[in-house]
Amino acid sequence: MRLVQNSLHQEVASTLRAQIFAGTLAPGSFLDEVALCARLEISRTPLREALKVLTSEGLLRHEPRRGCFVSEVTEQDLDDIFPVIALLEGRCAFEAARNASDADLAELETLHQRLNSHARAGRINDYYDANFAIHEAIILLADNRWLAQTIADLRKMVKLARLQQLHAPGRLAQSLSEHMSVFAALKSRDSEGAEAAMRTHIVRQREALRELARSQRSRLAS
Repeated sequence: MRLVQNSLHQEVASTLRAQIFAGTLAPGSFLDEVALCARLEISRTPLREALKVLTSEGLLRHEPRRGCFVSEVTEQDLDDIFPVIALLEGRCAFEAARNASDADLAELETLHQRLNSHARAGRINDYYDANFAIHEAIILLADNRWLAQTIADLRKMVKLARLQQLHAPGRLAQSLSEHMSVFAALKSRDSEGAEAAMRTHIVRQREALRELARSQRSRLAS
């Protein structure tokens, strides 16, 4: 594939980032610079700049005299990351409850109706899309770029784990209930209630992932 020259290293970073998230570049795998240059039809300079970008995002780790490897997210990493995301997204919900206009709430209601429809039909992939749109809308309403950037960076690490918490038994219905609690607080302009509900929602995501990991280990051991 031939990449255009404009902001080439950013395009290379985007390409490699997508491959990491898709699992094409697996956790722990070594990035062969010579092979990547040949495959992407680029020189070493934009590739190395792209690798620096991905290393700064935490998606790669650089080992002196060895090169770059795709980062691996451990259970401890997830235990450390989720409480931070819960605090940050909770704060977004707090600010969103203060900032949301009637029109904003109407748009959120439409998104929640869509979420409810996907949950009742068991359409997990569509539910994920609607879920993401709701979280993004609330972050946008918080109107704090530092919160938004930090959340985005942490989400990349969670995405690297490639785990799907909605596959945990009962999680889909539980997630919908949590979202409706957040939305109810937003509609009531209850900042503290929205914050608490969002923090609970994020924490329970981690609990669901932990349960899913336990179930997977049990199946492998049996």
